[in-house]
Amino acid sequence: MKLLFDLLPVILFFTSYKLAQAFPDFSAALADRWLGALVADGAVPVDQAPILLATALAIAASLAQVGWLLARKRKVDPMLWISVAVIVVFGGATIWLHDETFIKWKPSILYWLFGAILVAGRVLARRNFVRSLLGKQLALPDPVWERLLWVWAGFFAAMGALNLYVAFNFPTDTWVSFKLFGLMGITLAFTLAMGVWLARHVKEASDA
Repeated sequence: MKLLFDLLPVILFFTSYKLAQAFPDFSAALADRWLGALVADGAVPVDQAPILLATALAIAASLAQVGWLLARKRKVDPMLWISVAVIVVFGGATIWLHDETFIKWKPSILYWLFGAILVAGRVLARRNFVRSLLGKQLALPDPVWERLLWVWAGFFAAMGALNLYVAFNFPTDTWVSFKLFGLMGITLAFTLAMGVWLARHVKEASDA
């Protein structure tokens, strides 16, 4: 259930984009009605309607996530705050300037921010944020925690670069699909691989 909650903005982005593509006239009229006031020149170009509607829904879903958690007096994860800030800024720029370039940059900026936080925390503050996050659940040797941090930092850097490669070397339609199935699929596979790797080290630590 939490996974579905976390992926809600991405799923809505993909679904609304595909539906808007399937019904171009309706989506153009809808975008012009609801987003026209938010666009710099007051008119939504027909060919930009799908990406603008998808972006608007993703922003709304992200804000709704935070609102739902706050209404239930639950803690909002710092990563969610960062994600919301990035999509509001870059998504807002896409809608205002009706330029999909900004929303295409959003995943890369987010990945690089996460990676930069890990590296800055380790280098400047001498803190391992991965250990801070998972230390209560896992008992690992210090060298493993160190390696885990740098592996995740490298993963975030690579994912940011991969997103830009797909975003600006393939059609927008391909990128939208890749954003959901490609980036999320790779992240899931990487997380599972890390889980298998960590399980071995947890066993070694318990045996010791």
